[in-house]
Order: sequence, then C-alpha cells, then structure tokens
Amino acid sequence: MINTDKLEQIAKQMNDALPPGLKAAAEDFESKAKTILQSQLSKLDMVSREEFDRQSAVLAKTRQMVEQLEARLAELEAKQESAAEE
Repeated sequence: MINTDKLEQIAKQMNDALPPGLKAAAEDFESKAKTILQSQLSKLDMVSREEFDRQSAVLAKTRQMVEQLEARLAELEAKQESAAEE
C-alpha cells in the first residue's frame, strides 16, 4: 500500500540535509526516519492505486446496471399506463 521506494527517497533526502558532523549517525537516522514516516502514513486513510482502480470498475459496472434497471422500469411503467388506459 505504501510506496517504500518513496519513503526511502524522503529518508535519504533528510539524511543528506544533515550537517557533515552528524553523518556518523546517518544510518540510524535514516532507519528511524523511515520507521516514523511509515508509522505516520499508515495512520492515514488511504487506498492503493490498484484498490482504487478496482473499486472504480465496480462502481462503473454498478452504475451501468442501475441505468439498465431504470430503463426497464420506465418501459414497464409505460406498459402499465397504456394497459390502464385501455
């Protein structure tokens, strides 16, 4: 769900921004930064692109079925009205 490559890129950018004297703690910092980012991002209510696309397809199919049912209902109502007039 969470793109770990992007997290690694962000952690590396944060690591690169450290002053030269702190480079000794870079690996520890990068590891902790990744952990913190993953923890915070996991709290967000997000879905993967794959899940979004899957749900979009389900919604499109459902919408198509509703339109077909509406057309069928209109047809049946028209038949009922014409039968009532006779």
